[in-house]
Amino acid sequence: QVQLVESGGGSVQAGESLEVSCEASRNFFGVEAMAWYRQVPGTERELVAEITAAGETTYAHSVEGRFTISMKKRRDIIYLKMTDLKPEDTGDYYCHFRTWSHYEWWGQGIRITVSS
Repeated sequence: QVQLVESGGGSVQAGESLEVSCEASRNFFGVEAMAWYRQVPGTERELVAEITAAGETTYAHSVEGRFTISMKKRRDIIYLKMTDLKPEDTGDYYCHFRTWSHYEWWGQGIRITVSS
């Protein structure tokens, strides 16, 4: 069983930066893509950023130009660098790994609060 462990969340002021990371408990073969999702209470979990094994990235429109997703694939770690944070970026952030064989795992979630 793979566990994803997130770290680096917290509370910041608007305009500040923060980086979160997510590390798999063990290396595993065949990762197709890794991603960060955000969820606000009462709403559905939404994709924030995704990076494929080939390094291709996708971002939600609301974070383009401010967030950067990166990875250390050999160690199955992903990062999300967030700059110019806004109050609407507040939420619980979850990392997600999926493999070519359609297995997927979620992290436990990490809270980020941005105050105006």
